[in-house]
Amino acid sequence: FTLGVVVTMAKRGEDLRRHILWTAKEVFLELGFERASMDEVAAQAATSKRTLYSHFGNKEQLYRAVVELVRGAYLDRVGTPSEYTEDPYEAVVMFLARVKQLVLWESVIRTCRMAISEAEHLPDTSRGYFDVIFGTPQRRLADFLAAEFDLAAPRADSLASALVSRTLDSALLATLFAVEKPGP
Repeated sequence: FTLGVVVTMAKRGEDLRRHILWTAKEVFLELGFERASMDEVAAQAATSKRTLYSHFGNKEQLYRAVVELVRGAYLDRVGTPSEYTEDPYEAVVMFLARVKQLVLWESVIRTCRMAISEAEHLPDTSRGYFDVIFGTPQRRLADFLAAEFDLAAPRADSLASALVSRTLDSALLATLFAVEKPGP
């Protein structure tokens, strides 16, 4: 048996799909969307191209699925402000600190760079990634602020936007442009 056959036999269904997605994420980050190939993903995942194509019809579908995988993992790690502590002020601070920590992780920064580079070619996917990293946490914060501080939705949205922007702006830009090193 080859390694690919053993891995394919050991992983089936959803486990195999997730293995392919995590592997593809690394291939896309290492090579970029244009240079990454289905051959390379299959080789790195130790599976056949036939198996790869049975799960994902083409490279674009695979890339979109990788973005969805990253979306789920990121949002699970971010959580909501109410998950941090009962004190609403402290919950906001802890939530924003977690958002900043996650956004500045090396893999998130690398994925941001890739989403930016592919924005012209795959605008919906890049918009989706932007929404995951910035939009959803901002909405979660706005919902929390509205509920905890009895703010009208427009005021909560505006405040959440300002808080997220102030938390991320210079650190994110400095890290995206390699002025500062990303986190682990």
